[in-house]
Amino acid sequence: MAEKLIPLHGGYRKLKSFQVAELVYDVTVRFCDRYIDHRSRTHDQMVQAARSGVQNIAEGSQMSGTSRKMEIKLTNVARASLEELRRDYEDFLRQRELQLWPRTDARRTELIARRPTTVDDVAVWAREVHQAKRKMDVMDGVDGTKRGKESIVSMKSTYPEISANGALALIAVACSLLDRQIAAQGKAIVQEGGFTERLYRIRKARKQG
Repeated sequence: MAEKLIPLHGGYRKLKSFQVAELVYDVTVRFCDRYIDHRSRTHDQMVQAARSGVQNIAEGSQMSGTSRKMEIKLTNVARASLEELRRDYEDFLRQRELQLWPRTDARRTELIARRPTTVDDVAVWAREVHQAKRKMDVMDGVDGTKRGKESIVSMKSTYPEISANGALALIAVACSLLDRQIAAQGKAIVQEGGFTERLYRIRKARKQG
C-alpha cells in the first residue's frame, strides 16, 4: 500500500490518556467549586492546568498529521500541566494538614480498579470511602452522639481529603499513560521521521514508479 502524505490523525477521543485527563478535568472543576475560594488565584490555576492537560492531548493528536515534533511537544505540555496540577492538590492537603495517601493505599487502588469514566463515578467512590470512615469511627466509639460538634467537623473534613487523594490517583494514571505515549511518539519519530521525510519518500517512489 502506498504511503500517505498525511496519515490518519486526530483520533484523540479514543486515547486512554485523553479519557483519563478529561475525567481529571471534570473532577478538578467540581473539586475547586466546592473546596477552593472562587476568588482565589489557585482556583483558576488548578482548573486551567487540568484543562491544559486535556486540550494539549487533543491538539497534539490533531497536529500529528503534519508534524510529529509538534505532537510530542504538545503531549509533553499536557504531561507538564498535569504535574503542575498534582502539586496543587498536594499543596492543598499539606496546607490544611490533611493526609496524603501513599500510592499503595487500598482506597487509591480501589478507585483505579473501578476504571471510573464520569465525575459521578468518582463521587460514588468518595461517598463509600467516607461511609467506611464513619463506620470505623462508630466502632472506635467516636460518633456524633459522644463527641457532638467536634465529631461532625472531623467527619466533614474527610471529604476534601478523600476528593483530593482521589484526584491524585487519577492524575497518576493519566501521567503514566502520557509517559508511555511520549516514549512511543519519540520512537516513531526516530524510526519513521516526520512530514519532510515522508514527503521525500513519496516523491522518490513516484519518480521510480
